[in-house]
Amino acid sequence: MKERIQKVLARANVASRRRIEDMILERRIRLNGRPVTELGTLVDAEHDIIHVNGQAISICAEHDQEKIYILLNKPPQVVTTASDNFNRKTVLHLLPQYKTLRIFPVGRLDYDAQGALLLTNDGELSQKLLHPKFKCKKTYLVKVKGIPSEADIEKLRRGIYLEDGPTGKSEIEFHRATKNNTWVRVTLTSGKYRQIKRMFFRIENPVMRILRTDFAGIALGNLGIGEHRQLNKNEIMLLRNPSL
Repeated sequence: MKERIQKVLARANVASRRRIEDMILERRIRLNGRPVTELGTLVDAEHDIIHVNGQAISICAEHDQEKIYILLNKPPQVVTTASDNFNRKTVLHLLPQYKTLRIFPVGRLDYDAQGALLLTNDGELSQKLLHPKFKCKKTYLVKVKGIPSEADIEKLRRGIYLEDGPTGKSEIEFHRATKNNTWVRVTLTSGKYRQIKRMFFRIENPVMRILRTDFAGIALGNLGIGEHRQLNKNEIMLLRNPSL
C-alpha cells in the first residue's frame, strides 16, 4: 500500500509533515535516486528507497510498526521536539530505550513548562488528537503573579482576542492563593501558541509557572518529574474513543 511521503518520513521521525514539505521544496529528498518535487508523492515503504540530505532513511509500513503510547512528566528546560537546533535537551533524550520505535511528542509543551506529555509512534492517533474537531482537553495548574479579579477571569473564560485570533472558551477555577501570587486550574480545548501565557499577560497577571496535569483524559497522577510510563489498554481505548 502506498502512502504520502510526508507521512512515511514523519513516522520515521525525520521531521514534522510540514517541515518535510519544506524539505521537498528545497529538493533535499530523493526517492529511488531521483529528487522528489511533488508534495503529494506516494511511496511504498516496503520497496522504495528514500534519501534525505544524502542519507538513506530506514522506513517501514505503518502496519509493521509496533505501536507504543507513553506518558511522560516533562521537566522544565526540556524541548518538546525530536531534535533541537540549539543542542538543548529534548524529550527524546529522556527516553533513549524507545529510540528504535521512532516515537514523537503529541503536540507541544513550553520549554519552561512541566507536566503531562504523550509520546507515540501512532501517527493517525496523534493527528486525531491534535485536530481542532477533536477538542482535546488539556488541564493545567498555573501560577500567576498577583491575584486576578473575578471579572478578568470571567473574560478569559468567555474567550478573548489575541494576535492570531480568538481563544474560544476556557474553564478556569481558582485553586489557591498566597500573599503575592495565585494558582489557577485552566482547561483548554484549543491549542494556540503559548496561549495561557498570553491570556494572563493580557489581564496583567503574568504566568510564573505551568504544570500540565491532564492530557486528553490521561492524568499525570503521582508520576515524578522526568519519569514515564506506558499507557494501559483502557487509556489507549479512551484516546481512540473519547465518548466511551
